[in-house]
Amino acid sequence: MNIILNGKPMQVDQVRTVADLIVFLEYEGKRIAVERNGDIVPKSQHGETALAEGDELEIVVAVGGG
Repeated sequence: MNIILNGKPMQVDQVRTVADLIVFLEYEGKRIAVERNGDIVPKSQHGETALAEGDELEIVVAVGGG
């Protein structure tokens, strides 16, 4: 399946949901925000939000500091 991730085309295989993508990208356990086709995807819905060909996603990783 082909998606757009943070403005760049990406081909992902065996990725069906937002949760699958997070695992694929090795973002598990990190504080992230996910937007799919312009809509924020709450963390509670990552496992049930299916991805489709051509979806545009933005993933932002929170970075701590002081």
